[in-house]
Amino acid sequence: MKIILAIDSLKGCLTSAEANRAAAEGIRAACPDAEIVECTVSDGGEGWIEAYGAGEVIELEVHDPLMRLIKAKYLKRGEVGVIEIAQACGLTLLRPEERNPLRTSSYGVGELIADGVRRGCTRFIVGLGGSATSDSGQGMLKALDAVETKGIDFTIATDVSNPLYGEQGAAVVFAPQKGATPSMVRELDERARQFARTNARKMGLDRSQAAGAGAAGGLGYAFMQFLDADCRPGAELLLEDLHFDYLLQETDLVITGEGHADRQTLMGKLPSHILKRALSEGVPCHLIAGGVQDVETLLAAGFAGVHEISPPSLTLAEALRPDTSKKHIALTVKQILP
Repeated sequence: MKIILAIDSLKGCLTSAEANRAAAEGIRAACPDAEIVECTVSDGGEGWIEAYGAGEVIELEVHDPLMRLIKAKYLKRGEVGVIEIAQACGLTLLRPEERNPLRTSSYGVGELIADGVRRGCTRFIVGLGGSATSDSGQGMLKALDAVETKGIDFTIATDVSNPLYGEQGAAVVFAPQKGATPSMVRELDERARQFARTNARKMGLDRSQAAGAGAAGGLGYAFMQFLDADCRPGAELLLEDLHFDYLLQETDLVITGEGHADRQTLMGKLPSHILKRALSEGVPCHLIAGGVQDVETLLAAGFAGVHEISPPSLTLAEALRPDTSKKHIALTVKQILP
């Protein structure tokens, strides 16, 4: 048998690579002769650099969301720079009591890009996910002031389709999880609206309502408005880079997964992109997750099976332990094999 593993990270528990490795151990225990292809995957958030794999990892000192110096990384593949914005302005860089999107800045993202430009990158693939900011990318733009970006190609990766401001905008939808109170949300939304109106008047162009403009606290807008970035679903970009359709040739089974699966999985989340490609090649695709809801909906969409890895008797704290998750992934995958 040839089996492809393409499991997304289980946030706060396992990386994509760790989840795949656990699944592979389960397969080998049940089917030692199976050919296993492990694909580290990401939709543009956590694990974006790791998913892109081969290349030179560049580490440098940049400013975090509160403008403190930290070490951050990006990937250089020839003239292509792969940026994971959470490395510089991620929510995980802050303690819960430090979260305040009125104060946080995306400046460090600009520093990563500026370093890539100086090192000869002519194209950037930027994963927008997990930000602590809601500054419409103004911090990033300030860091890029002294850098020539004309002629450099930018592609931003996100599964977010929200506009910059308004009821579905960056502040209203995402800022509360970054520490914003209702009054902060109103102020952030008004800031974004004014910033966009000023830029539209000056530039004769307004990308504030484009799908993805609200990603990463408005970084999507800054990339599209000022850097003419192309916005793509992160999963699609990565699967193209992995030549996933080619890998599917002569494959017997695909196993994908995520932390929690429900009907929203079908709304552009990474497993839905895996499913679409597997179905197009006639390869059965199974979905595993720590928690599962809407099983019938997921099966009707085409998944060959939907499997909850955590037994009902397990507490959430226990289920989130990495060793426990690895064990239950291996056990679940063994049951999937024909």
